[in-house]
Amino acid sequence: MESARRMMDADTASAALGIELTELGEGRAVCRMTVSGQMVNGHTLCHGGYVFLLADTAFACACNTYGPVTVAAGAEITFVAPAREGDILVAEAAERTVYGRSGIYDVTVRRPDGQVVAEFRGRSRQLNAGPDGQHDRQHDRQHDRNPTADH
Repeated sequence: MESARRMMDADTASAALGIELTELGEGRAVCRMTVSGQMVNGHTLCHGGYVFLLADTAFACACNTYGPVTVAAGAEITFVAPAREGDILVAEAAERTVYGRSGIYDVTVRRPDGQVVAEFRGRSRQLNAGPDGQHDRQHDRQHDRNPTADH
């Protein structure tokens, strides 16, 4: 999980928007962001790009908890309800499955009242194995859960 923390420490884009990593566990992460006046569009709603960015940051943290550098191979988002200036949005990311060097993660973004703002699904891809062999441990862990998976 240290790799996800190091990634966030170096993430100037997320830091500039005030995104905070509040929880981190194996294959999961929670991030939060306060909607500022600069994030509001012409309809006085939080611009969807900022909601996507928050969800993507939580996704990145969750899929980088294992050690090897892992990036997005693709992602999609469904906007469910609006967010407004002053709202504190919370994005909860959770691993759904890992297969070989790829994974699928779901992220739910909520307003303070618990209303779901967006549902995000990200597809990850590991770029390399870490020098301490963490990729092999993840491979072994996944193989134990699904011995017939194509690795």
